[in-house]
Amino acid sequence: MKIRVFFFMPLIMIFSVSLAQTQNPEEKKDFKPSGSPFITVFSNFNADLTKDNESSAFELSRAYLGYKCNMSENFSAKLTFDVGNPKNTSALKMTAFVKAATLTYKNNKGNLSANFGIICLNGFSLQRKYWERRYIYKTIQNQNKFGYTADLGASISYRFNKLISIDAAVMNGEGYKNIQTDNTYKGGFGFTISPTKCLVIREYADLSQKTEAQYTISNFIGYKIKNKLTLGAEYVIQNNHNFMSDNNLSGFSAFFSYDINKKIQLFGRFDNLSSNKINDELYDWNIAKDGKTIIGGIQYSPIKKIKIAANYQFREPELSSLNNEQKIYLNIEYKF
Repeated sequence: MKIRVFFFMPLIMIFSVSLAQTQNPEEKKDFKPSGSPFITVFSNFNADLTKDNESSAFELSRAYLGYKCNMSENFSAKLTFDVGNPKNTSALKMTAFVKAATLTYKNNKGNLSANFGIICLNGFSLQRKYWERRYIYKTIQNQNKFGYTADLGASISYRFNKLISIDAAVMNGEGYKNIQTDNTYKGGFGFTISPTKCLVIREYADLSQKTEAQYTISNFIGYKIKNKLTLGAEYVIQNNHNFMSDNNLSGFSAFFSYDINKKIQLFGRFDNLSSNKINDELYDWNIAKDGKTIIGGIQYSPIKKIKIAANYQFREPELSSLNNEQKIYLNIEYKF
């Protein structure tokens, strides 16, 4: 019970501050509710050059379909469907989930927002924003299931000034694909510091408890010179992964992008995933998935809502008996 109260306290404190600052201002008479649909599609052609696993294919990997409505100056709502390829042994070729069904409140100053429903989470949203290439590869936390991009719950973020902002969330902890109504909650808290216009630093932690307490701590630093250079580095650790005692996981990711001009970018990324040995086991518990990943390529954007990237992906498994993986991709993202 104490843990659950601890989860809710940051939300209550931040929301109390917002109510104290909001004096029920009247809506402007000229405000008109508005809304618009949106669609984002990820597709690719890939060729697997891995020894004994050579193959090639066209894929429609993911599509987001949704609608956003601005109901007033302070309230908005968003509904997003996530249609994707499960890439498993299921007979289903594509599956669809409600990824977001969110009611959002923003105060008049614009420095506080609160979300309720199936919400997009802040655990690694900043990293995803700096990486900018979800259509090619997920961020290291998302790729290796340190957490979820969306979940059923509530969140609040508050910006004190240009230098610092904080955010907190309470959620079911099962993700948007496995929504459950049990007595287990996951709480997260983070803060973001922007000491200069180009530099951002983010610290985040979350905690959830079932048979064991699973907790995650992530650190991210990003540097961006608009229309020229982007750098990012992240280190994340998670203890008792999937609530299994002593199953600890850690990951490091570093990436860059360089704008040759307004339409062409060079980019690269390095990931390293590692785990620990349990008792007297010969190998680390996650040895089959541990290893290093390198991605490099060039992106072309003929117009603002289209991205095309030719890239090479190399993975060196930690387990020496596994072959190194080599893949060539032509990825496309388009929005309308």
